[in-house]
Amino acid sequence: MAKTIRIGTRDSELALWQAKTVEKKLNDLGHKTEIIAVKSQGDIILDKPLYELGITGIFTKTLDIAMINGQVDIAVHSMKDVPTALPQGIIQAAVLERANVLDILVHKGNTGFLEKEATIATGSLRRQAQWWNKYPNHTVVDLRGNVNTRMHKLNDNNWNGAVFAAAGLERINLKPENFINLDWMIPAPAQGAMVVLAMGNDNYTIDAVAQLNDIETEICTYIERQFLKTLEGGCTAPIGALAKYNENEDTINFNGVLLSIDGKQKLEIEKTVDISEWKKLGFNVAQEILNNGGTELMKEIKQQLKK
Repeated sequence: MAKTIRIGTRDSELALWQAKTVEKKLNDLGHKTEIIAVKSQGDIILDKPLYELGITGIFTKTLDIAMINGQVDIAVHSMKDVPTALPQGIIQAAVLERANVLDILVHKGNTGFLEKEATIATGSLRRQAQWWNKYPNHTVVDLRGNVNTRMHKLNDNNWNGAVFAAAGLERINLKPENFINLDWMIPAPAQGAMVVLAMGNDNYTIDAVAQLNDIETEICTYIERQFLKTLEGGCTAPIGALAKYNENEDTINFNGVLLSIDGKQKLEIEKTVDISEWKKLGFNVAQEILNNGGTELMKEIKQQLKK
């Protein structure tokens, strides 16, 4: 008898959309499925900035435990929320084809504030640091919660705008008319990609899910996450990374950045290499950044976050 694959997910609208997308793909392949929604600590504790919670995998931990305990067979996540080191026994079973990688600024219809003083909301140190690097005279306030909650908070406050991942808003049709593509902002490693995790000893599920894997997205997100891991950034340090495959030339183009929390220091790297070099690319570019002041900057960031 074919096994029913139990899909674990957070219970936000976006997380459920992602789980249902995976469910439909598995159903189309002839598999039986069931969705099981679980609340994560990251969704429950909304009064503290993410970096203060000091745990990597705050959004994934609850589902890891549910998988290890045998309550669910797979977990579906926004890949940028997943720590670079997976818990023992859990493996990356598939990365789905990537959606929009960009960050966007959602505003209230008037963008004149960009040249003046303004208040921008984001819960991400990466977005905050890059924003301050470009607009040092702006105020940045903390914004937490799932995308729906954050959108409500933006509407209820007198902030000029808030930064979101375009993919999340597009997936649940929440992207408003008033937005600007922040193509100068380097996204979070693996932004716009969805990942499916499974237990390493569950061959039936691994074989089923493997058919959903998109190799190009898998390679690009691997490079970005290797860059992140080598710099030792959990969900905390202001680190951005984007790898793109150029089909015509069979090359990979990589952009990476490490910033100080106040955005005043910025170490950026751009490289294009032959596709054959992808396996070590993330590691190599991270080493270059570490050798050019990155080691000292990472130390400073860690000290600041401890305070």
